[in-house]
Amino acid sequence: MFKSLNSPQNLKLIAWLKQQRSEQGLTMRDLAERLEVPHSFVGKVEQGERRLDVVEYIQYCEALNVSPLIGIQYITSD
Repeated sequence: MFKSLNSPQNLKLIAWLKQQRSEQGLTMRDLAERLEVPHSFVGKVEQGERRLDVVEYIQYCEALNVSPLIGIQYITSD
């Protein structure tokens, strides 16, 4: 098994999450408030410095009002 932090799939997922946030006009601080985490958490996720576990990913998607399944389908569609 390999480290997934810099895997193509993880980078694609991060880009998708960032796009979802941007399309909604949310700043990193706005999203952090919804998640009830420091804004540095969102920054580290979006910069690829921190990987989300499954539960965090679901909470992240819920805060963005998007289905976690769409993100999974997006990264596995190639």
